[in-house]
Amino acid sequence: MNSSTAPEEKLTEAGHRERLLQGMARALAARGYAQTSIADIVREAAVSRRTFYEHFAGKTECLLALYEAASGVALKVLVESVDRSRPWQVQVDGAVRAYLECLASDPVLLRTLFVEILGLGLEGLAVRRRVHLAIADFIGAAVPDAQGQPLDRQMAMTVVGGIHELVLLAVEEGREADLTALVEPATRLVRAVAQR
Repeated sequence: MNSSTAPEEKLTEAGHRERLLQGMARALAARGYAQTSIADIVREAAVSRRTFYEHFAGKTECLLALYEAASGVALKVLVESVDRSRPWQVQVDGAVRAYLECLASDPVLLRTLFVEILGLGLEGLAVRRRVHLAIADFIGAAVPDAQGQPLDRQMAMTVVGGIHELVLLAVEEGREADLTALVEPATRLVRAVAQR
């Protein structure tokens, strides 16, 4: 049964948490973070306020969890798009395309997460940094440098930052539904950093 339609009392703890994250996503899409209240989240999630507080201390903690969950899905798509039996240069285009398509699959959520996370201060930056480091670690292991060694973390982080800035610019310009237009410049960035 879909957690968005299951009665609250029949859900597991994981089901409640997932429902709350979905409720947060819908509330953010409708109102933005500043205008979203706990009441909005629990209404969208169809759970009680008590259930909300069993999982999260407040809406900031819920947004941080949503950011990590959504980012985890995008990283999983990136990891699964890699075929290590092929040369890395051939894989870059497909991996970048899969990642950007995943991000673009929910433009409203993408806009909210890429913009709203920046407004949470140090907590938001810390979660964003953890996510970026996880992606950088994947890139470092998957993309060799000019000497055939794994790309060092600093250079891999340069790639992550560059691609995410391209995405943020697209979001700011209202082009979040067509992130595949970024495949070519993002792929060029990966190759340029790797071949330096």
